[in-house]
Amino acid sequence: MSRGYERSLRPCLTAASIRLATGDHLEPSVVGGPLGANLAILARVPKAPRPSWFYFVVAALSWPVLKTVFRHRAAGADNVPRQGGLVLAANHSSNFDPWPLGIPLFPRRFLRFMAKSELFWFPLGRIITAGGAFPVRRGERDDEAIATAVALCRAGHAVVMFPEGTRRQKGLRKKREARWHTGAARIALESGVPLVPAGITGTDRIARFAPLRVRYGPAVEVEDLSGLSLADSAQIATDRLQSAIAELEASLA
Repeated sequence: MSRGYERSLRPCLTAASIRLATGDHLEPSVVGGPLGANLAILARVPKAPRPSWFYFVVAALSWPVLKTVFRHRAAGADNVPRQGGLVLAANHSSNFDPWPLGIPLFPRRFLRFMAKSELFWFPLGRIITAGGAFPVRRGERDDEAIATAVALCRAGHAVVMFPEGTRRQKGLRKKREARWHTGAARIALESGVPLVPAGITGTDRIARFAPLRVRYGPAVEVEDLSGLSLADSAQIATDRLQSAIAELEASLA
């Protein structure tokens, strides 16, 4: 890079850094090029992986309810890194799954998760956003949601993924069969963060006050996949993840 070009670019980069740090809006055209293309994603990423006041209040108030009413127990929380980005992937039986999954890690980890875009209507959208959610379009490839998740992981957040894609054991209105997707592995591989499996039981019987159990496992091994294409490495990592989650879930039975 020539010194003249570097000097001309420096004010734009400085402005970008300041505005991103303070939360001000920044148009990608201010910077331009590949950096400008990524600013639209990075501008939506919180400057620090700390919970919102809503997340903090809900977690603090619900902790005693989970522990007493639902006899919530968790094991293997030490397998979840205390700092840095990660993808936390689990089986999916209920919309309540993020609740028992996140409480054992509170307050040291603020979980971010994808929620179907249909839920982001006012005022519900603001509530679930404060709870850590960001939208995803189900039933189609959503590169924007994947890019947002990668940016969050790189910024040090813990992103929750349910590779089955949809809940199990739905009623007659179920339109999509649960099948394993490679998105969780792809996000972990692209962002260079650990892919941590978890098993959950009891959330499908929460109306009957079934005991809630969670077990976190060691990160899935992916270092040997570095020489493969992203598609191939993501598929192999997903197969390993599926096996790890099945073992964790079976251990809670």
